Amino acid sequence: MGEKLVVVGQGYVGLPLAMRAIAAGFDVVGVDVDDWRVKRLDAAESYVEDVADTVLAAAHRSGRYRATTDYAAARDFDLCVITVPTPLREGAPDLRHVADAARRIAPLIRPGGTVILESTTYPGTTEEYLRPLLEDGSGLRTPEDFFLGYSPERIDPGNTRWRLDNTPKVVSGLDPASLARVEAFYRRIVERTVPVSSTQVAELCKLLENTFRHVNVALVNELSIFAGQLGIDVWEAIDAASTKPFGYLRFTPGPGVGGHCLPIDPSYLSWKVKRSLGHNFRFVELANDINDHMPAHVVHRLTLALNRRGRPVNGSTVLLLGLAYKKNTGDVRESPAVEVAKSLRKLGAEVRAADPHLADQVPLDVTMVAATERELAAADITVVLTDHDAFDYGLVQRAAGLVFDTRNRCRGPNVERL
Repeated sequence: MGEKLVVVGQGYVGLPLAMRAIAAGFDVVGVDVDDWRVKRLDAAESYVEDVADTVLAAAHRSGRYRATTDYAAARDFDLCVITVPTPLREGAPDLRHVADAARRIAPLIRPGGTVILESTTYPGTTEEYLRPLLEDGSGLRTPEDFFLGYSPERIDPGNTRWRLDNTPKVVSGLDPASLARVEAFYRRIVERTVPVSSTQVAELCKLLENTFRHVNVALVNELSIFAGQLGIDVWEAIDAASTKPFGYLRFTPGPGVGGHCLPIDPSYLSWKVKRSLGHNFRFVELANDINDHMPAHVVHRLTLALNRRGRPVNGSTVLLLGLAYKKNTGDVRESPAVEVAKSLRKLGAEVRAADPHLADQVPLDVTMVAATERELAAADITVVLTDHDAFDYGLVQRAAGLVFDTRNRCRGPNVERL
């Protein structure tokens, strides 16, 4: 038998890790509290786009993968990786899922075992929050009895170039022995590990990565607003700036930020700075304000576009292209497109939406349709919110009477861009 690995959380982070670990020779138990997920996994039906059904089926055939809601199946593990969500609650970190996983895993820790946290969180969580839960629940101590570390997830759903295996993995431990165990594990999973001196550094690293992106997205979002008011094509300016081979990274505007990282992770850092130092993290707070208001700006812009055609929003048919927050994914969590749809409904618009990556049922009062020539022609305005490659943008430009494009995919006299 191979080493026993327990992965707590079988979502977009945990499931790819579990599959990769099986390929590396581990016996894997995937624990998830969601019974629906476990049933899907048992049927070799993946709900994570980076894991194909065929990969799941092969994992089952190998006899080295088991999905379960029962933590008892985690007994006698060699390694446990916690990949549960860390949302915000009223602007503060919500670590209840981490706490629940820790309390359930703690009694199962045996001497020599290793526990690794991958969930995004504020600096100090592993040592100050997770460690006491594991020690109190197990009766063991780290590093004397077991090993504890942190390695931030860097999964980019839908990215076919940068995957779990070829994305450098930052690793850390509470002590040198823990770091050695954590790094040895990930060396079997990924091509390159990047050890750092402490779990706090690793935790800050993840927040730095996402805060950097969040702030720069906010910069170009606000720039797009002012450029539009000045009558300047912001997309042309971005294209021109992108030719500079040094000192510049390309970011593009859009209807806001969404998903599991950008709307949440920078606020973890802001909360930590405020709580520990008594200071406001002004860059994060300003970025939050700008990005949070982008859906309202999109609604304002398309309202003006309709008004110029003599149409009020109330009673107009609005076709939204893309409800998922990210290109070529079906994830609507914290999607700015969802906020746009809700606002339009409140204004009395008939909202129809097309998204080839979503099932027919979405948590909105909208009619899901295909982006056909008939639907495009029938809409008073078509709004490109997520630039899925599956859409035929040539057809959009030809068939739609009026297009408001937030992603710079369309051109023509009937097109207005963010």
